Amino acid sequence: MKIYSIPKQVMILALMQLSLSACQDSPSNLDAANSAASMATIDANTAVAKALPLEDQRDFEEATRGLIATPDNLRITSDNGELIWDMPAYDFIQGKAPATVNPSLWRQAQLNNIHGLFEVTDGVYQLRGFDLANMSIIEGDSGWIIVDPLTSKETSRAALSFARKHLGDKPISAVIFTHSHMDHFGGVMGVLNQEQDGQQESVEIFAPSGFMEEATSENVMAGTTMTRRAMFMYGDRLEKSDRGHVDSGLGKGPASGSVGILKPTHTITRSGETHNIDGVEFVFQNVPGSEAPAEFTFYLPQKKTFCGAEMVSRTMHNIYTLRGAKVRDANKWSAYIDQAIDLFGEADVYFGSHHWPMWGNDAIVGFLEKQRDTYKYIHDQTLRLASKGHTPKEIAELLELPEPLNSNFSNRGYYGTVKHNAKAVYQGYFGWYDGNPANLDPLPPVDAAKRYVSLMGGAENLLASAQKDFDRGDYRWVAELLNHLVFAEPDNQQAKELLAKSYDQMGYQAESGPWRDVYLTGALELRQGAPAKPLGNIAQAADLLMAMPREQFFKTMAVMFKGPAAEGKNYTINVEFTDRNENHVLTVKNAVLHHHMGQPVADANATIRITHELFLKIITGQAGLRDTVFSDDVSVEGSKLDLLGFFSLIDKPNEIFNIVTPNR
Repeated sequence: MKIYSIPKQVMILALMQLSLSACQDSPSNLDAANSAASMATIDANTAVAKALPLEDQRDFEEATRGLIATPDNLRITSDNGELIWDMPAYDFIQGKAPATVNPSLWRQAQLNNIHGLFEVTDGVYQLRGFDLANMSIIEGDSGWIIVDPLTSKETSRAALSFARKHLGDKPISAVIFTHSHMDHFGGVMGVLNQEQDGQQESVEIFAPSGFMEEATSENVMAGTTMTRRAMFMYGDRLEKSDRGHVDSGLGKGPASGSVGILKPTHTITRSGETHNIDGVEFVFQNVPGSEAPAEFTFYLPQKKTFCGAEMVSRTMHNIYTLRGAKVRDANKWSAYIDQAIDLFGEADVYFGSHHWPMWGNDAIVGFLEKQRDTYKYIHDQTLRLASKGHTPKEIAELLELPEPLNSNFSNRGYYGTVKHNAKAVYQGYFGWYDGNPANLDPLPPVDAAKRYVSLMGGAENLLASAQKDFDRGDYRWVAELLNHLVFAEPDNQQAKELLAKSYDQMGYQAESGPWRDVYLTGALELRQGAPAKPLGNIAQAADLLMAMPREQFFKTMAVMFKGPAAEGKNYTINVEFTDRNENHVLTVKNAVLHHHMGQPVADANATIRITHELFLKIITGQAGLRDTVFSDDVSVEGSKLDLLGFFSLIDKPNEIFNIVTPNR
């Protein structure tokens, strides 16, 4: 069983969402910087409270049902003392919602605060609140079957230790990865490194088809950009307070720590596939391309219990995620949920990879139907409105869920929202262009901003107008106006502060945890600037790249290639990995890097014989290029100068680029 140790920050680039707690900056004191809630915000949040049955206690009853024990002080640290997870930081989320938090989001945050070890049904347990996701335990004949061992070794180890304290010390007989996002497999070594080596080798690992490829490669090529944007989506730089981060909607937030991956021993390729795992019968449903590119759900017929993985959650999910990722197929997603009703519609118990379980067949089927219909309604109505000529922005304003869906808390926009999901459906079918010729080749932001500011009579006039609109509570319009001014005059402190105050209010009103974090992080960066240091860097990618299929690695290398600098240059480089008995041919033509695996080219500019690991160190900057090429650790035939010239065309990304102000 091959073990890969994957750096945490790189996995964020690659996989999901997630763990931003290792940011180099410490959280800022937002209470001292953020503005108070305005009357317009107070009125808006009061209206939300009146429109929803916030007093309904059923979710709270289900979220506490089966509680066995709660840790006294759930703070998890790494071996060197670094804080990995801090549930007590959310202790402020009590009582009535403050004016600075949407009361519906506050309710979700209270529910996600409920944590500990729970019995779901006979022989099925969950550990909730040890990480963004849940870790579930199913009792088998000889030991425990672990479902989704969290994000990091530290959090999963703490969760398992807590379970053993209260349930007894049983071995791990199998591990299940429900899907290819890091918060569902990254902590596997926290549950298996406690086993004896020989025993670990015999542990079965089940995952959906395509898991290993997706788990080690998804979005790596766009990783730097995604990581920077994820800092906004998850509010890592924000203080945990009623003026800062309160919840992600999906859970409290991402954990940090050490992550790894194990190659599955069994992959599920079709719906209806059954396996007996340590004496427990599992019926799997393969749902690739729903919430994750590789994902399954499963049913335990002996227990009439359905695990929905992340195909369904106690929130509307993302068809498009704000950190940036490929758009998901809402129609396919809805169809999978419909299939689950057909396959597992007799279930009396539901549990998932996030949030709390549900009991009772009628409630479960109703929950699945509403989740199914939410995604399909957004899909169908987006296309209907598009067929009438409406653009994405117009559709986002027009589209509202019908009352039976909108009033259901599990369909509320705590994570995804109707607005950005509708735009995602449009994007999935029609792309970025809305058909209006004015939007085909618009001016770039800074050029357009300067002209808008000039047209509006200069910065002073624009600010005066924006202040009046701010005082009226028209924050969306103020943000649109002042964004132009900030991009035209990025040193205009008065403009940045008023824009930040607008973002404060928009964040306070947001029902979506990610929307709140995006707005409040935007306000923070207008006041304090971008992070002083990057969240991670490409040098940290070495272990992940070691686990990647080589074809995917060379694709990643190609997107780091400096095309303009390569114009007019032609190279053919043979790369022989001496430790893998592989030869790769890299060619540069028309300023594009191509990769082929096969026999070396006889008339190549250079042939380098090197270990795979050392080659990755060169690419990621962990080994000096010139010193390595001229060292005894590699063998080079042909022109070393050409080899150096080729490597000089590999670019280094900017990991802390500006977002709310122009890049300079």
